[in-house]
Amino acid sequence: MDNVPSLVDLCIQVAIDNVRYLGDVGETDFHLLERILPHCTLDQLMHIENTTKGRDLSPATDELWKKFYVRQFGIESANLVVERMGQKRVIFKWKQLYKAKLKDREEATQKSLDRIKKRYQEEDARKQSRQVQLCTKVPPSSRKRIFEGGSSICNAKSGLMKKAKLEFLNSREVKNLAAMKNKAVHRNYSVPSTKKPSLGSGLAAASSSKLAKPNQKRF
Repeated sequence: MDNVPSLVDLCIQVAIDNVRYLGDVGETDFHLLERILPHCTLDQLMHIENTTKGRDLSPATDELWKKFYVRQFGIESANLVVERMGQKRVIFKWKQLYKAKLKDREEATQKSLDRIKKRYQEEDARKQSRQVQLCTKVPPSSRKRIFEGGSSICNAKSGLMKKAKLEFLNSREVKNLAAMKNKAVHRNYSVPSTKKPSLGSGLAAASSSKLAKPNQKRF
C-alpha cells in the first residue's frame, strides 16, 4: 500500500507530462507548483507566468530563474549580482535580473555588430574609391578637339603677330629710319643731273688735237 501513488501524486505527474500545455495556473497551491514548474523550460516558465493573471508566482519560480541565470551567464556573474545587491541593500527577483542581463548582452552584441558593419562599409568605400569609375559623358571626337585646338592656337598667334607688328612700326627706331629714308630720297631728287661725255665726242676731240700738232711744228 505504501507504493500506491496518491491521487495528488497522479495529478502532479499528469501535469508534469503535459507541462508544455500549461498556462494560467489560477489558485494552484505553491507546494504543488514547486513540484511541477521545475520541469518547465525557460520559455514554458515564462509563458505560465505571463498568462497567470492577478497572481505573483515568484515564491515558486524565483529559484528557477536563478538557475536559468547561472546556466546562461555563469556562476561568477550570479555571485557578482548577489554581492552588489548586498552592498546596496536591495533585492531583485531573478526573473528581473535575467531580463536585464539579457538586454545588456543583446545591446552589447548589437553594438559590436554595428561596429563590424561600419568597418565593412568603410572598407568597401575605400576599395570602391580606388576602382576606376566609368564616365557616362561621351567625349568629343578627336577631329573636333584638334580643329578647335588648332584654331585657337592660330588665333592666338595671329593676334600676337599683329600686336608685335604694331609695336615694331610705332617704335622710335623705325620712325627714325623712315625719317632718314625720306631725307635721302629728297636729296637725290634735288641734285642736278650731269651728262656723261659720249664716245663720239671724245674721238672727235682726240682727232682734232692730233691734226693741230703738225701745224705747230711747221711754224
